Parts: sequence; structure tokens; C-alpha cells
Amino acid sequence: MRDVLSGLLEQGTALTTEDIVLRIVVAAILSIAIYISYWYTHVGTAYSKKFNVSLMTLTILTSTVMTVIGNNIALSLGMVGALSIVRFRTAIKDSRDTTYIFWTIIVGICCGAGDYVVAGVGSFVVFVVLFIMGRVRNENRILLMVKGSRSKEMSIESIVFDYFEKKALLRVKNTTNNNIEFIFELSRKTYDLSYKRDQSIVEKLYDLGDIEYVNIITQNDEISG
Repeated sequence: MRDVLSGLLEQGTALTTEDIVLRIVVAAILSIAIYISYWYTHVGTAYSKKFNVSLMTLTILTSTVMTVIGNNIALSLGMVGALSIVRFRTAIKDSRDTTYIFWTIIVGICCGAGDYVVAGVGSFVVFVVLFIMGRVRNENRILLMVKGSRSKEMSIESIVFDYFEKKALLRVKNTTNNNIEFIFELSRKTYDLSYKRDQSIVEKLYDLGDIEYVNIITQNDEISG
């Protein structure tokens, strides 16, 4: 038993300088593909250059750590203990960011282990998928915000529901002693059909009187807390 444990603790493969450089360089090259993919798919208010650069460095650092660990169980256990002290508090503002973080870690692990083919093929497939589908955004939701006198509460609801044939969903209703604010959610299709009417919903609401404002907002995936 002691011999087995001793063998596991001493297990490891000596790497040449060329092997170490190759692993880190390949990780750096693949991190450029990650950088380009993130830049392309996050064009707009969701793009963060600092986060993008961090993805590149995370790929290289992961590869470096994996190169150090190799097949040495003792080093791997020590590294797990050391990394467990670190707590990350980075806010994920876009669900795609999680994909990129996993991508960088996996590429770093593959390169650190010398599996360049797996890292390259996997990165190529992910790059193509994100290149084709990455810019897809959900812009099929319209928010109708109305604020007016509280005395017009029933009238505002009646106009909106009748105008959109009960396809408007009431999401928020805020009230004070004197005012009331509504937020209705509509599908893009339902809102587009309203263009066929002689009078817009904005005009109908303002004709009601005592309306402070009427805002129409397109809600997409870039709107986050």
C-alpha cells in the first residue's frame, strides 16, 4: 500500500522546455479565437473589452497550471487547496459569458495536457456555432409604459386591453396617492399589427387626458440588472 501511495505521489512526466513553450503558445493562439468570437457576438452595450482580455489571460493561465500539475497527484491536490481560497465575484451580465468562461478553462486544460487536437477541434466547432448563432437576440418583446392620474386606472387598462384584443400582459402596476404607472408586455407581432389601425395606442391614451407619459421600449437580451 505504501509503495502504491509513493508511486502516485511521485507520478509525473518531465517536460522539455520546447514542450512547455508549445503548450502555452498553442493556448495563446486559441485564446485569440476566443477573443475574436467574444468581440463579434457581444457587439453593443454588452461588450466589455476588459472581460475579453481576461478570457485570453485565463486560457493561458489555465494551460500554465495544467502544465505544472501534469500527472502529479500531490501537486494537483495542493493546487485545488490553494485555489479554493480564491473567491470570484464577477457579475455575469450575459448568459453567453458563462459559455466563454468554460471555453477558456477547457482550452487551457487541453493545451496544458498536450491534447492540441481536442482543443483545436473543439474550439473550431464552438467558434463556428457562436459565429452563426452568437448574435441572435430576443427582440420579440415590446414594453408599453404608461403613467397618468390614478383616477384613470380603469380607463387605461380598458383602452390597452381592448386595443390589443386582450393580448397585452400586465407586468407592473405602481401606484401613489395621485399617480399610477403601468408596464404592459406585448409580442412584436401583436404590436406590429397595431400599425394597421387608424389611431395609434399613444394617441388613444393621450386623448384620455391626465396622462403624464407613454413610453414604448423594445426589450432585448442586453437589458439586465
